[in-house]
Formats: sequence, structure tokens, C-alpha cells
Amino acid sequence: MVRAVVGANWGDEGKGKITDMLAKEADIIIRFQGGANAGHTIVNDYGKFALHTLPSGVFYDHTTSVIGNGVALDIPRLFGEIKSIVDRGVPTPKILVSDRAQIVMPYHVLFDQYEEERLGKHSFGSTKSGIAPFYSDKYAKIGFQVSELFDEELLREKVTRVCDTKNILLEHMYHKPLLDPKELLETLHGYRDMVEPYVCDVSAFLDRAVREGKEILLEGQLGTLKDPDHGIYPMVTSSSTLAAYGAIGAGIPPYEIKKIITVCKAYSSAVGAGAFVSEIFGEEADELRRRGGDGGEFGATTGRPRRMGWFDCVASKYGCRLQGTTDVAFTVLDVLGYLEEIPVCVGYEIDGEVTTDFPVTARLERAKPVLETLPGWNCDIRGIKKYEDLPENCKKYIEFVEEKIGYPITMVSNGPGRGDIIYR
Repeated sequence: MVRAVVGANWGDEGKGKITDMLAKEADIIIRFQGGANAGHTIVNDYGKFALHTLPSGVFYDHTTSVIGNGVALDIPRLFGEIKSIVDRGVPTPKILVSDRAQIVMPYHVLFDQYEEERLGKHSFGSTKSGIAPFYSDKYAKIGFQVSELFDEELLREKVTRVCDTKNILLEHMYHKPLLDPKELLETLHGYRDMVEPYVCDVSAFLDRAVREGKEILLEGQLGTLKDPDHGIYPMVTSSSTLAAYGAIGAGIPPYEIKKIITVCKAYSSAVGAGAFVSEIFGEEADELRRRGGDGGEFGATTGRPRRMGWFDCVASKYGCRLQGTTDVAFTVLDVLGYLEEIPVCVGYEIDGEVTTDFPVTARLERAKPVLETLPGWNCDIRGIKKYEDLPENCKKYIEFVEEKIGYPITMVSNGPGRGDIIYR
């Protein structure tokens, strides 16, 4: 069976933990989009890890971790990441890389930095990992597929051609040093040697796995609201964050995806710019940020403090709908234990009218939150294993959210560890 683990909101919902947990029963875990621009934080018996390219199932020795064709593959970062976990005592993971995945080139990272610099105060708050330039090149058909590393004649010709194009921009638009095709070719030879042992026809491998009834897990990055079509455009990422894209980014038929576990935080957080209706500020935000996540709410990739807000029913209902949610995993509920009262955003007021439908970006920018306050449970719920043992107000909070978003909350996470989970 194929299951997908995806985010309902802006990313940072706690997908890494849920994937790590579900990977116990999985044979294959696949990253199907995005690159090393967002991280998944995982706490397990080996310690605490921030993964960026590796799927979150790499800590189990019975799983195969797959980098799908939809991923922006930063080869040195992938191998740096493998080394960093092996150096900390994790068994060397079994990894396959799609021969159709495309490569993040060194100049993609440079162009990302140069463009943010050029835009100044109008910048997109990029993580400067080269993701937007990478996907721009992919769709402009001047990207490099992994398979092309193994065709020397094609590679040499293409490197020369692409450098000519990029150097025009570097010279006349950014006024930065030019690319040297010889140097770039040598870099790509290094990439080829690194990746060679792992390259395979991933869609054929997955076709066999599906026929053999293997348990397959698709792991998404970020969340619905960062999707380039359905998110808060233009403050979005550059590849689709939806479970539906899992079929494309991994190379499997869409009808094989049977379960879509959408991860939702018990409050809201976001990294980067863009509309965020339920956002809170000042001391209120600082306290939630300090208590949040495991060790506070800071970006796993950038270390930037996350923007904080109350749970947003409008955004989450929309996020779950677009994902095609079958199950909601509700995370970091334990964090809210310090509050006497918990505000929840149940609607948006836009131009004097209240709506519960998530609007397009221009209208979203004008939205004000309509808040409803629920009584808190005011105690620590870590360590509780059964739903019925949760405090009454805590159960009421979960049931209130479930009713507002309209999708079943079947998992509740009440701590950072692998075992801190309640099944409903």
C-alpha cells in the first residue's frame, strides 16, 4: 500500500516525526519534491537530527530510502547528510536515487543569493538553497538530469551552452564573476562519482514494489499553503507540496495512493514571508516560540525564529481538502499545556464580511482573524498513551478543531519522541 505524509499549512508541522514513526511498518520511503531548502527534525534513540534531503525513514535498517525524480537533488549536501548520520552511529542507509532526478547546480545557489540581494526589501525570504533557480531551469529545459552525468559528450556540450547563457546574466544583471565551463565540468565529474552507486530507474523499482505489495511511504516537504498553484502565491515554494504530486514526483500511478496523512500543528507557525492571518506578536509569540517544538520554534534549515500564531481552522480545512486527507495527525499538542485559555481562528473577516473559505492571496492580505477562545487544560500531557486519559478540556480542543476542519484526527502527538503518540 502507498501512503503519503504531507503538511496542511506552511510547513514545519512535524511531518518528520510522523514519517519516522510510520516508517517502522514501511519497506520504502520516498522524497518526491523539493530540495534541501526545508528540514525535518527527528528525535529518536540515536539523538536529535535535522534532515534536509534524506527521507525521514533512514534510521531503520529494514527500509530503502528513495530520492524521487521530482526532488531538487543537491548531491554534495545529500552525501554530507549521509556522512553526518553515519558518523553519529546510524547504520548506513540503503539509498536509491532516480536517474531522472535533476541536479541542483552550484550556480543555482549563487543565483538564489544574487536575486534575493537584488530584490532587497522585495525579496521572497528564500533559504538561498538554489531551489527557485533550479526549478526555473528545469521548466526552461536547461536542467541537468542525473542520467546525463554518464554521457560525457552530451555533458560537455551542455555545460558550455548553459554557461554561455548564465554568464550573460552574471555579467550584465548581477555584475558577478563568470562561470568557467571547465571548472563546472570537473565539479559534475565529482558529482557523478558520488552518486553512481545509487542511481536506478526508480519508477520501475516502485512498479515492482507495488506489485509485490510492499509498504510505501511518500514524504512531502512544507505544506499546502506553500504550493505554487494552491498556496499563498508568490510567497510559495517552487514545486508542488500536494500528495497528488507524489505520484508524479515518484513515478507511480495516482490511484495507488490509498492513504493521505495530513499533519497539522495544534497551533500555527511559519518560516518566511507571506500572509499569516492568525499570527501573534510580542511576548505572547515569544513564549509560544520558546515552549514550542523540541527546543523551540526555529527553522530546521535556517535557524530563523518561526512566526507564531493560533490554530487556523480556515487555512487548515483548506490545506486538508487540497491534500485529499484521509487522516489528520495533530502534533505538538503538549506545548499548549501552559495556557489558561486558547484562542482559535475560526473565520476570516475580509472587507466587513466573515468567511470560512480560504481566499486568494490579494484578499488574504486584507483578512483579519475571527477568534473563538477555548478553556485550556493547564497541565503537562506528555507520557499519556490513551485518548481517554487526556484532560477533558484537551479532548474538547481536539474535537472542536476536528469539527471545524471536517477531517478525522486519528493521531495526536504529545511530545517530540517516537513513542509520544496517541492513536484515536
